Amino acid sequence: MPRPAVTALAHAEPAVFWLDDAAAPEPQPALVGDLTADLVVVGGGYTGLWAALQAKEDDPSRDVVLVEAQTVGWAASGRNGGFCAASLTHGDANGLERFPAEFDRLQAMGTANLDGIEDTLRRHGIDAEFERTGELDFAVAEWQAEDLRKIVDAVRERGGSLEFLDRDQARGYVDSPTYVAGMHDPDGVAMVHPGKLAWGLRRACLDLGVRIYEHTEAEEIEEDGRLLRLRTPYGSVRAPKVVLGTNVFTGLLKRLHHYVVPVYDYVLVTEPLTAEQRRSIGWEGRQGLADAANQFHYYRLTADDRILWGGYDAVYHYGSRVRAEYDQRPATFALLAEQFFETFPQLEGLSFTHRWGGAIDACSRFTAFWGQAYGGRLAYAVGYTGLGVGSSRFGARVMLDLVDGVDNERTRLEMVRSKPRPFPPEPLRYAAIMTTKWAIGQADKHGGRRNFWLRTLDRMGLGFDS
Repeated sequence: MPRPAVTALAHAEPAVFWLDDAAAPEPQPALVGDLTADLVVVGGGYTGLWAALQAKEDDPSRDVVLVEAQTVGWAASGRNGGFCAASLTHGDANGLERFPAEFDRLQAMGTANLDGIEDTLRRHGIDAEFERTGELDFAVAEWQAEDLRKIVDAVRERGGSLEFLDRDQARGYVDSPTYVAGMHDPDGVAMVHPGKLAWGLRRACLDLGVRIYEHTEAEEIEEDGRLLRLRTPYGSVRAPKVVLGTNVFTGLLKRLHHYVVPVYDYVLVTEPLTAEQRRSIGWEGRQGLADAANQFHYYRLTADDRILWGGYDAVYHYGSRVRAEYDQRPATFALLAEQFFETFPQLEGLSFTHRWGGAIDACSRFTAFWGQAYGGRLAYAVGYTGLGVGSSRFGARVMLDLVDGVDNERTRLEMVRSKPRPFPPEPLRYAAIMTTKWAIGQADKHGGRRNFWLRTLDRMGLGFDS
């Protein structure tokens, strides 16, 4: 007899809800032949799209070519939960810990970046279902409540607007028997439709004259005099400057393999809630939600009142392998379904319509990092660790600054000038990640207490997360 939660998966399609849309644009043709340009952008996710768009807005005469191995928004940019956060540091706690001296500047830059996203969508007429809802983080254990209170106090001391919520206040926003406290960020997060955001940025790029080539894998970069040549299956493109926004696909620049690991994250989407079901949980503000465990869930409402529910079970495969078959993981979907109904027992009987997974470019400090190669002619931004929907625009801006040799407030940031600690090679990499995943699970079960392994990683500035 199947468990009740698992029966809710009976008709869930193995497809990405955001991309399962008849409005998806037809792909641009593949690159055939040899081209030249002023700037080549590799990757048609958010980082690449923002880089191409901002490069053209900076200088409309600049000839920009973007190449994408699959289709625009196909990978992490189209598979995420649609949380578009102002934070550039994977949350306030991580920013305070890793970049305390420039935290206030990073907060201001993050707010300006989110404002810039909203302004760009307005100027280019992009309907990405942008809702500036804010975010609620819920403690589901007393130790998490104390952690949230500490974050609120630290941020409010710096002039921030976070609010601590007791049990009744938390459940007044969204009703779940699992909540013991909460933290409210009223204006630092917006909800977006990831697919429509990618497709809208794509259209804006095309409207400004960016040449986009889809189904065009960048196979190799080589020096060609003063230019760099990017070889593709049916041709090449030469340019004096190249920027990489390739997420987990680090093959073009081998050094990135030491800093980035692909971590698989999984997501479910329900059928639309009825009016009665919506009333049973509240959620009138349509905020983005997350719990405060080490292994955490994130969840939000779609435009038609479905619940997207993801996270918790971050999965790493030996050798940093990325394969299409990893996008579906029945054991994780079953676990997520059970946890969903533990959080919202009043929604028993609701069914899931979509299930999918995808790889996140995780790094040990949880935030994007930058670098250059080929004498400064190439720049990259990777390592967003699951919070790149908003920060990818800032990441792209910094990439352009670096490749153009600009010295400014952004490029002087310690966050930009420093790198995360590298991951060890295999088999130590796999062993370390599996040990860390086990240890954070144990911490969740035992009042948040971090064992010797986790305390050692903390001292070294290392982490593993989704």
